Amino acid sequence: LKTHKLISYDSGDEEPTSQSDRSELQGTLKLLVSKLDDLSTCNDLIAKHGAALQRSLTELEGLKVTIEGGEKIKAVNERATLFRITSNAMINACRDFLDLAETHSRRWQRALQYEREQRTHLEETIEQLAKQHNSLERAWREAPTLASSGRSNKEEASDEDEDTEYFDAMEDSPAFITVTASESTQHRSMSPSCNDVSGKELQPRRERRTRVPDKPNYSLNLWSIMKNCIGKELSKIPMPVNFNEPLSMLQRLTEDLEYHELLDKAARCESSLEQMCLVAAFSVSSYSTTVHRTAKPFNPLLGETYELDRLEEFGYRSLCEQVSHHPPAAAHHVISQRGWTLWQEITIASKFRGKYLSIMPLAIHLEMTSFHSSGNHYVWRKVTSTVHNIIVGKLWIDQSGDIEIVNHRTKETCQLKFSPYSYFSRDVPRKVTGVVADSSGQAHYILSGTWDDKMESAKIIQSSRGGSGSEGKQKTVYQTLSPKLLWKKYPLPENAENMYYFSALALTLNEPEEGVAMTDSRLRPDQRLMEDGRWDEANAEKQRLEEKQRAVRRRREAEGNTCSSSPGREYEGYQPLWFHQRRDSLTGETEFVYKGGYWETKENQDWSICPDIF
Repeated sequence: LKTHKLISYDSGDEEPTSQSDRSELQGTLKLLVSKLDDLSTCNDLIAKHGAALQRSLTELEGLKVTIEGGEKIKAVNERATLFRITSNAMINACRDFLDLAETHSRRWQRALQYEREQRTHLEETIEQLAKQHNSLERAWREAPTLASSGRSNKEEASDEDEDTEYFDAMEDSPAFITVTASESTQHRSMSPSCNDVSGKELQPRRERRTRVPDKPNYSLNLWSIMKNCIGKELSKIPMPVNFNEPLSMLQRLTEDLEYHELLDKAARCESSLEQMCLVAAFSVSSYSTTVHRTAKPFNPLLGETYELDRLEEFGYRSLCEQVSHHPPAAAHHVISQRGWTLWQEITIASKFRGKYLSIMPLAIHLEMTSFHSSGNHYVWRKVTSTVHNIIVGKLWIDQSGDIEIVNHRTKETCQLKFSPYSYFSRDVPRKVTGVVADSSGQAHYILSGTWDDKMESAKIIQSSRGGSGSEGKQKTVYQTLSPKLLWKKYPLPENAENMYYFSALALTLNEPEEGVAMTDSRLRPDQRLMEDGRWDEANAEKQRLEEKQRAVRRRREAEGNTCSSSPGREYEGYQPLWFHQRRDSLTGETEFVYKGGYWETKENQDWSICPDIF
């Protein structure tokens, strides 16, 4: 069979198989290089002659009408003619280049398609071989000495589950293949799951709202604002509310708790490895709200707070406070009566780069306090979020990178890989894969799913080393039980596309509530006006609030306060009310943590210590 091969970015040492193909491809490349040299030469000449022509024109303008003028004008005409000839050569060279590219592009496309089909066929063949190898190995292990019984078992085993998956290599770890075990093996190897017995769920005391006013259809020239933003910290650029959704960053941060029941269930786990699977699913679930949420949350004012008190309904209380303005930083603390405490500090270092916007990772702490798992302390960092098509096209968000979750008590780990979106990939978009391993590095669970829909775990019952892959890395074949669902995204509310694509939880976050601090985001006037659809008034109010914040800052600076406790931070002379800085003993990093007092102050309804920020 005659095959066509192209020079690949991944394997530059590949060459066409046939001599005729090699000669033709090399000839084409030689022609392209020659035409490119022509273009480069013409470009240099145009630049050179253009400069000379400009100098001559300048000299001509300064001349008086003399005998000498005739000679100068003649020189200008000669140079102009030379410039025109060179320009024509440039145009002709471009036309030749275009014709050549068009002539060969179709053939290249056909060759590329052929290579893709060959690669797909090869992958399917390898997959089938892996299944057959696993089936034969299991049949050999399980078969009695009688050949007839062995044949029967082999035939049964070859009827393999078709859900075998291939996973790309983790960073600095071998790639692996999973093969789902047969039913008979599963019954023998099934491990006890997390204890699902829990206290009776309390019914909500109050009805929460299920809608917000529909988003007005305002048009705005995005480029007119964004062209001045390239390379700047986005938080320092005054943006109209037209880009916003009617929530603050503090409220968006609180949305991480949408699937808090995963942590409730994790706290009841007797097995720390199974608990790790649920913690990993929780870490992935926080991205599920971002798929369609391309609007920007409000930047919180310094000292702004947001509480979410769901003690009666779900057993937890959450508090966020904006603890720094430059760089923008928010501290978050959640305590649950169902056996866990979570805290994190967000410092958003997002820079606009023209076509996309990246939001950098953040650190999260989760400590289990239940009887089953007291002392299990998990730490991980979020992956990078990237907003694409800032200028042209429909905005979309992608998550990519690796998350390492560490249980610092047991030294067990989970490695999660968020695959970046690729137009050419055959993988399902937004794919997440992972491995849960014990302190010695032995893998116990395979995790798989997508960050916008669901995550599953499969218990590993056997692993074996396979041959080397295409990149020379050794592949591991994992035999697993059937996957179990860890997390599934809730469907969006009806009419969500007209309500900023808010989830059911997000719809309730800015609902007015009595008894909250006077600094609470629910009381922020520009955000409330924007939610009500009064965007012009909201923009005016936003300017007033930002100028008020700047005036307070100038006054603090004039008073000469120092801020030595925050090395590296821009001077603010400001101490948060509910959080204070300390060095974390596990990570060694300085972070803001809850110092207490908020919920007691709420109980007494004495908010006199709160600053007047609105």
